[in-house]
Amino acid sequence: MAERDEQKGPSASKILAVIALLPLGGTLLLLSGLTFVGSMVGLAVATPLFLLFSPVLVPAAIGIGLAVTGFLSSGALGVTALSSLSWFLNYLRQLAAGMPDYFQRVTDKLGRETKEMGQELQSQAHEGWGKPTKRIQIGL
Repeated sequence: MAERDEQKGPSASKILAVIALLPLGGTLLLLSGLTFVGSMVGLAVATPLFLLFSPVLVPAAIGIGLAVTGFLSSGALGVTALSSLSWFLNYLRQLAAGMPDYFQRVTDKLGRETKEMGQELQSQAHEGWGKPTKRIQIGL
């Protein structure tokens, strides 16, 4: 307990760290201040030039901005068109793959309906002519 009372100050390693890092921190602070002052001097020198050339710079900046926007939008529209075309071609391929089954179902149904209609007409011909009682519907 007596040892704890004696160590109330900072340790030797902390003191050495502060002594070693103090010059480095001061140097970096000095460099950041010089950079700030240089930026302010550069801004003070460039501001009159910006004001003088603003009738040229502003339209040029607007034109460059519009050109960049045009290039980006044309690229986006091109990618959209290619993806839409790819989707449509895949859709057509899938549709063409299912066509033989569809045509087979339609021809089977049409054959059944034709046979039924023929039988119905034959029965009506034997009984006497009247209105047909059934209409052919091909849709599935």
